[in-house]
Amino acid sequence: MYFTVRSYMPSRVKQILPSFCKDMFRILDSLNFNSLIEDGSTMKLKIAKRCLIIFCALVTRHRKHTDNQMPHIVNCAIKISKQSIHLSKLDSLPNRIVSLAFDVISRVLETGPGWRLVSPHFSSLLDSAIFPALALNEKDIEEWEEDTDEYMQKNLPSELDDISGWTEDLFTARKSAINLLGVIALSKGPPVASAASKRKKGDKNKGKSEMSSIGELLVTPFLSKFPIPSHGEDASSVAVRNYFGVLMAYGGLQDFLTEKKDLTITLIRNRILPLYSLDPCSPYLISTANWVIGQLAICLPEDMSSSIYESLMKALTMEYVEDITCYPVCASASGAIAELIENSYVPPDWLILLQVVLKRISTGDENESALLFKLLGTIVEGGQEKVLSHIPEIVSNIASTVMELLPPVPDPWPQVVEQGFAALVAMVQAWESSAPDENKTPEKRFWQSGQSAIAQTISLLLQKAWLLQADNMEGSALPPPSCVNDASVLLEFVMSSVTCMEETANLKVFELVATWADAIANWDSWEEMEDQGVFNTIKEAVNFHQRFDLDGLFLKTLPSQSENGSQSSVIGRVSNFVTRAIAAYPSATWRACSCVHTLLHAPKFSLGAQDTRKTISESFAQAAFSRFKSVSDSPAGLWKPLLLAISSCYICYPDAIEQVLNNVDGNGFAIWASALAQVSSSLFNPGLSSESEIKLAVLTLSTVINHLVSLSTGGTKLLQDCYASLMESCIQLKEVQDDGDNDDDDDGAEDVDDNDEEEDTEDDDEDSDDDDDAREETEEEFLERYALAAAAGESVEEGDIDEETQDIELGSLDDVDIQQVVIPLMQKLPALQPAGAFPDSLVERIAETFPEYEQFLQALRRA
Repeated sequence: MYFTVRSYMPSRVKQILPSFCKDMFRILDSLNFNSLIEDGSTMKLKIAKRCLIIFCALVTRHRKHTDNQMPHIVNCAIKISKQSIHLSKLDSLPNRIVSLAFDVISRVLETGPGWRLVSPHFSSLLDSAIFPALALNEKDIEEWEEDTDEYMQKNLPSELDDISGWTEDLFTARKSAINLLGVIALSKGPPVASAASKRKKGDKNKGKSEMSSIGELLVTPFLSKFPIPSHGEDASSVAVRNYFGVLMAYGGLQDFLTEKKDLTITLIRNRILPLYSLDPCSPYLISTANWVIGQLAICLPEDMSSSIYESLMKALTMEYVEDITCYPVCASASGAIAELIENSYVPPDWLILLQVVLKRISTGDENESALLFKLLGTIVEGGQEKVLSHIPEIVSNIASTVMELLPPVPDPWPQVVEQGFAALVAMVQAWESSAPDENKTPEKRFWQSGQSAIAQTISLLLQKAWLLQADNMEGSALPPPSCVNDASVLLEFVMSSVTCMEETANLKVFELVATWADAIANWDSWEEMEDQGVFNTIKEAVNFHQRFDLDGLFLKTLPSQSENGSQSSVIGRVSNFVTRAIAAYPSATWRACSCVHTLLHAPKFSLGAQDTRKTISESFAQAAFSRFKSVSDSPAGLWKPLLLAISSCYICYPDAIEQVLNNVDGNGFAIWASALAQVSSSLFNPGLSSESEIKLAVLTLSTVINHLVSLSTGGTKLLQDCYASLMESCIQLKEVQDDGDNDDDDDGAEDVDDNDEEEDTEDDDEDSDDDDDAREETEEEFLERYALAAAAGESVEEGDIDEETQDIELGSLDDVDIQQVVIPLMQKLPALQPAGAFPDSLVERIAETFPEYEQFLQALRRA
């Protein structure tokens, strides 16, 4: 039945709906959670749960068919919700039933007749249903001790930012009760008219328009009845248990309190901060108070910053209270501080906050340290220049702690180590982004000193993680595949910090890079957020090789630490990763193809290393063409990076790559050449855009044309397409180069560009006006258009848009004189292609852009 009514109401169901609802009411009214649930009642409870889910669907989607049943639905749900007093004795299924009862009431309250039906029950709901669900109970205390993560997930929820009657998947009675309380608090009560307005006839309308929310009229007065517990009261105290419920309620009133600044200040000052002064502090209350502060981060007053941060730092350092673990207290305090910083609610003293966090990391357990590492990253990102001077010291502290926690190889790293690496990444990225201008000599000197200190610390950490522990193993062992992305970012930082050969040896860069390349060579745990740092580090490694690898160590064959003990070079290991990445998710394909150009054109391949270059070229070409074949049914965003990657391979070894392509597909070379011509055409989208992309296409098309001519295939469609795309690419390359020259001419060009943009904007506005008068598309046209767009974009995710324009590495190819390559081909053109083979518009554009080609173009014009 639920699957029937959740989307639409069949006519047959309309007829039986009243009788079906009566049956559901009968089942729900028979529930009694006060007595022990019998063994055979599980099926009945499952049916009851499904009945409440059906009521949620009926209220949400089919009101016109259920309005007459709404009073009965409300009464039934309220009756079940009042059994929340027994929650401490209930298992998950009855708890879920009570949760759904609260959800049904929330949904009814969001409907038109909701106020009339539910408002008479507000007081009894608060007193007998909602508050009992919020108060501390025995099950909470058990979960606190036995499973703190489960306790925090249930009782310190992070997903209550959007209080609404339509919220789904709350799952626990407490979360649903908090949500219902928030909906009730935001509900507007009846009009409130002052005595003066009643005496003035002209003020009738004004009096009617003044509405008070139930939060003001009922909820906050109800919560104010419960006093703050006295000193020394423990969790068995009724006052502590009730005040726990009060704090949970305040956390659910975020939307209401955001509109009531004065009330929020009063609550924080009089009802929350005094809890931190209790002796001893109740950890159950303090953890919830921390959570409330985090929930209210967007509406806290600036003048209370000192008191709030002082209280949270006290909670952050709270030790065991009467043998009760304080991990949830530390976790909630850490989360609250992070929320405050992310909402621009800054601490009065960043240094004190850093000192407290670092001290706690050095003395706390692993779970707490993992949380605080994450908090450190937030502090550095939020504090920016106010904490930059402390970053080298912070990095040293974090690295020392992480080194003590590193397990022996090859055991996977625990969460605390992974969070430590993530915190270090936040530190080094903040430091890199703070680099001063070259002309600021004192600041630059201080920054470089810090850079060197951080690089030294990071290198020692990576040596401990990758080299020293592996040396202590009897057999060969690679580092565990933990934190590959973060560790790669740290290695990239170390390489970019090196300024001389002496530092290369001191930091053991070659040894670290070799081990890192060994670890990623057979990587297969592809995740978008976990791989980006690896690709950036590959490019930095090649850059480092160009600057400091005078002996060609990156190209030499080295023994592997893997179990099979195979030998390979650093370039070979990295290339193996790139080859596998080409077949991974779309973003990885983009990044891998970019790395193909870097690996083929940037390294200094000696004569003895040409075999290595040829091998990786063939590997790249095979992987890229196989991936292209999988997306070749329709032009897609992945075409360009894949085809250009093959182009780089082909430029290096034309004969070998042609054979590779034909081995994958009997007509592989022709398929690739035709697709490259298509991508190089001005009609393809996304087409070539950067100067390096266009230059590579021109060089590749020229090589392909020469090869086709040598095979006596003049006049074929493929040769004609390649020639046409070559001419279009030459025109585009000239335009891009001219634009670059114009940008450097003078500063006044910027003003002209601004004026042009304004004119373009005006033109766009006019176009928009014209569009308003255009014929509106039909539903069929709309669906067809979106189907085509989906088919064209299914191979490229939205996140890949930023990478559609990329400057690719060309190495020595960048110095090739394009004119010297193209002119001989233009000379051959009249003999290979008949008049009229190309559109006159293209021929005229070539003649206009390159007047020196005019003598070759005469024969191509139509008679």
